[in-house]
Amino acid sequence: MCRWSKSTILLLIDGGIAAVLLAATVAFVAVPGQGPATPEGTAVAVGLAAVQASCLLWIRRKPAYALAVAALAGVGLEALCPQLGWLGLVAVPLGYVARLRPPRVSLVALALLLAPTPWKVVTGGWRDLLLAVIGPSLGWAIGELQRGHAERRYAQRRQTIARERERISRELHDVVAHHVAVIAVQAAAAEDVFDQRPDQARAALGSIQVAARSALTELRAMLHALATDAGPDPAGPQPGLAQLDALADAVRAVGLQVTMRREGVADPLPGGVELSAYRIVQESLTNALKHGHATRAEVSLRYDDGVLRLEVVNDGVPPARRPGAGEGHGILGMRERARLLGGTLDAGPLPTGGFRVQARLPVQVSR
Repeated sequence: MCRWSKSTILLLIDGGIAAVLLAATVAFVAVPGQGPATPEGTAVAVGLAAVQASCLLWIRRKPAYALAVAALAGVGLEALCPQLGWLGLVAVPLGYVARLRPPRVSLVALALLLAPTPWKVVTGGWRDLLLAVIGPSLGWAIGELQRGHAERRYAQRRQTIARERERISRELHDVVAHHVAVIAVQAAAAEDVFDQRPDQARAALGSIQVAARSALTELRAMLHALATDAGPDPAGPQPGLAQLDALADAVRAVGLQVTMRREGVADPLPGGVELSAYRIVQESLTNALKHGHATRAEVSLRYDDGVLRLEVVNDGVPPARRPGAGEGHGILGMRERARLLGGTLDAGPLPTGGFRVQARLPVQVSR
């Protein structure tokens, strides 16, 4: 299947507009009484019309030079065919310039083209003057509207990409933080029992190897996504609720006793909800290990009335924060995940000790 490049498509579009422009000019010149009186003058007018129309084929590369050539050809057309309009159909190239260049450039071009229009009062009258002013002004206005629309689309695209990359960076933080926490705890455990219990040390090293490979796999996928503006999703499924048991087993292996409870969670939920729920639980357990030094954690998930509610409670000690320091990156990331799905997330210490994370994720919003 043949796929044309963007430059080829634009050239074809410009060629089509140039052909229409040339055909319209030639048709007008060929009408008896409208064009030049002699065959030689008609031939010259057709040649000038071809020059003016052909400027559209290279105006994207050299807008100012192309418009200058089109205006000079228009001077000849004005002399040979005053009824055609001011400088022929120069309003079309002017519209291109307004589309391709900012107003500080295109307005100067418009002013230069309109400067001689008072001559129309001498040769034709006020009606011809108004037509000479309206034509280029309309061409400029259309080009400027197209330029503004293109700039807004470009800005929206950049904003969308920035949000997506921020989202991926949070994914990257979650993955690396969790696996590094597992590696650190397992390495410390291996060091403690290396001489007395080599079998336990070997098992800890095996867990480190698995965690490191898993971290590298997800890291490569996310860095690939960060390196490209668009493209297919990374190979391999994103984690979801089905992987929570494996996550709990991995955390239990490093000393955090995790209790998992599910209520009403049977059918597969939308991927975005499952991924966010998994990441919120993962971040909560990672924080319990790294910052709270917790020994127990309870994870509960309940799905009813189109809402997935999850809660993670641990018995750790919340880290002390300076007044006004705000929340950590992990909590902000979890809250943003919930917000993107139209949900909410609350996190904070419990009056009786420990720390609790509560999230409410509407399922209908993500469908």
